[in-house]
Amino acid sequence: MAKKLEITLTRSVIGRPKDQRVTVRTLGLKKTNQTVVHNDNPAIRGMINKVAHLVKVNEIDE
Repeated sequence: MAKKLEITLTRSVIGRPKDQRVTVRTLGLKKTNQTVVHNDNPAIRGMINKVAHLVKVNEIDE
C-alpha cells in the first residue's frame, strides 16, 4: 500500500514571506484548518519542510 500524507493548515499565511505563501497554495491549502491528502513523495516532503511551522502532517495508509 502506498503511504499518503494528510496535511492541515494550522496557522495563517498572513504576514509570511511570498515563497511560503506560494508553497502553501501549491499544496492545495487555501484556508486555515483545511485538510488535503497527497501521496508521500520527496517533492511533497520538501514543500512540507519549508512550511512545517504552518502545517500539521499525519501519515495514513490506504
